[in-house]
Amino acid sequence: MRAWILGMVMMVVMGNAQAEQLTIERIFDGSSLSGPTPVKLKASPDGTRVTFLRAKQDDQNAYDLWEYNVNSNQTHLLVDSSVIEPKAAELSDAEKARRERARIAGRRGIVDYQWSPDGKKLLFPLSGKLYLYDLTGLGDKALRLLDTQGEAIDPKISPLGHYVAYIHGQNLWAIDLRDGKARQLTQDGGGTVHNGEAEFVAQEEMSRFTGYWWSPDDSAIAFERYDEAKVPIVKRSEVYADRTDTIEQRYPAAGKNNVEVKLGLVSPGGGEARFVDLGGNPDIYLVRVDWLPDGKRLSYQLMQRSQQKLDLNLVEANTLQQRTLLSEEAKTWINLNDDLHFLKSQDAFVWASERSGWKHLYLYRLDGTLKHAISAGDWNIDGLLGVDEKLGLAYVDSNHDFVPDRQVYALKLDGTTANAPRRISRGDGLHHAEFTKNAEYYIDTFADPTTPPQVSLHRAVDGNFVAWIERNELDAKHPYWPYRDAHIVPEFGTIKASDGQDLYYRIYKPRGFDPTKRYPVFDFYYGGPHSQMVARGWIDYFCEYMAQQGYVVFTLDNRGMARRSRVFSDAIYKQLGKVEVEDQVAGIRWLKSQPWIDPARIGVFGWSYGGYMTTMMLAKASNEIAAGVAVAPVTDWALYDTFYTERYLDTPQHNAEGYKLSGTLHWLDGMKSPLLLAHGMADDNVLFANSTALMAALQDRGTQFELMTYPGGKHGLSTPAMKKHVYHLIADYFDAKVKHAKARAP
Repeated sequence: MRAWILGMVMMVVMGNAQAEQLTIERIFDGSSLSGPTPVKLKASPDGTRVTFLRAKQDDQNAYDLWEYNVNSNQTHLLVDSSVIEPKAAELSDAEKARRERARIAGRRGIVDYQWSPDGKKLLFPLSGKLYLYDLTGLGDKALRLLDTQGEAIDPKISPLGHYVAYIHGQNLWAIDLRDGKARQLTQDGGGTVHNGEAEFVAQEEMSRFTGYWWSPDDSAIAFERYDEAKVPIVKRSEVYADRTDTIEQRYPAAGKNNVEVKLGLVSPGGGEARFVDLGGNPDIYLVRVDWLPDGKRLSYQLMQRSQQKLDLNLVEANTLQQRTLLSEEAKTWINLNDDLHFLKSQDAFVWASERSGWKHLYLYRLDGTLKHAISAGDWNIDGLLGVDEKLGLAYVDSNHDFVPDRQVYALKLDGTTANAPRRISRGDGLHHAEFTKNAEYYIDTFADPTTPPQVSLHRAVDGNFVAWIERNELDAKHPYWPYRDAHIVPEFGTIKASDGQDLYYRIYKPRGFDPTKRYPVFDFYYGGPHSQMVARGWIDYFCEYMAQQGYVVFTLDNRGMARRSRVFSDAIYKQLGKVEVEDQVAGIRWLKSQPWIDPARIGVFGWSYGGYMTTMMLAKASNEIAAGVAVAPVTDWALYDTFYTERYLDTPQHNAEGYKLSGTLHWLDGMKSPLLLAHGMADDNVLFANSTALMAALQDRGTQFELMTYPGGKHGLSTPAMKKHVYHLIADYFDAKVKHAKARAP
């Protein structure tokens, strides 16, 4: 589960009485209010181009492929998706599910692409077909449609550029680009067997969206083979406007069976697959696979079902002999990362660990012995961005200077600067950096509360500016220009949790704020692990909208959330909805202590884990809250998936009391404040059964509530029509139950 956060954030200018205000329709219709913000930024192998996807000017959900040419300093359209495929084809259920897991279900057109190693071609899927675009070609000859024998899922060009691999019919295929012929590399895919795909929990919870990995020399493909025959079948109805589909989904609910996984190696030219020995215990997770630079060795990370032990293993590709390089252990759980990096200049690798209580980098020899720490101290790295072996530098992002920020830092690989990271990014706020392969340059997407997302190219060693890729200036041409004068600047601060730790908050005050008046509150949170809401970036449009409607908009990051110490996150272990609610209630009580807040008019809203938080807040603290809105909430953790739920609660068999106390249904006698419940009727992530269980329990108690269901709606209610409807619903509900509730006299 990851946060469903409506959008990106906006610029701050002083308002005036005549300023045009945001509307919910404008937030979701037409061009993006953020401006022409590129996504999927990638540098060409030779560093002369930066490619990206950009939404069409009149449709923020349809994407085309663009490039910025470093030499000419020009940006232009490479591939117009609507020209190639004027009418989007219906995607397979497998591809729809994959996009839902990747949180791009609402996007159309070109949603992903890949560079060829020689920097001359770009590979991209479109409407189930696979295209190769030749940058040196002319006219119609520049675009080549590959013969994939059907829909191609998860396509990848091989590292030397000889092949394109993809998934079709639950099997792994490869096209030899020299003769254009497609070969089926695995034969037993179908039914419950999948080759080259990532299983449900890998995509949804491990941030692993692929199930195969090319060797650097094109000689082999490592692939996952999983069999979901033992995963329980959940029968559910997906209700659409014109039909009802009965779905038999193999859903690994907490405490139930997972898929059985194998790791194989196969040649792109065909032949029998060979399988790595993953040990005698089938109840494990294959979480990461990485080739070493020489292409002769393969690493994989194996996690125990408890998620308290993780092994990094090294395999000789020719013989399949293997050994364990290192093991990580934790008393609570181990967080996964993508920070493993094998060096080319020495037999060593960079590894990230939270063993000190903070996430840091370490340098290991290839025999598994620790050399030294690369970073250290009471601060976290977010991730490893790049390694420059020539200069002996590792680049990371972190909130070292200010928790709501993200900055880029340089560290020496020899460990001499472990406690003193050197910041290279400029400007307080959020920097999302994409480094080139050799870590010589990086692409920086920067935003803060006064700057819409801007994309620029920088030298890595010193952070010096090289060129704009998308300056995105807020001028008369910018889509946010009509609303700039109504924008409200957020404020940031901290309050204390019961254990003394700082809890960061973000607050918007209404336009024309008068400290002698008392205002209603729109309290918007997520509350769950692996997320941060209080960020000094380009802010959520709906929060901005609600502030413009006269609400104080408040967001607090409670214990358990991301980018803090393990003491901060581990407070939720074995019981969810306890310290999170305590912290959010502490935030509400802080609000009530402010003379400009009406304590009788505070409402709460959350989606997904945030929806769960709303139900728990109303059940445990109705006396503090006027009303709440919960969208797609988990209400019974036994209904949610294994990898996510067991990480924090263990299995129901081992922690029955924790599951009971973590579920909303146990606390419903305390729910006295009004509730609006909304859920998509085809949600395959937080199953609709969570809401039906809540409905039945409330009805049994005679507790009234309001309900809105969305036919065909998945977890994110990703269509513009659904988005507009649900956010109008939320705003109207807050007006009725919070804003117009009886105010207390100052």
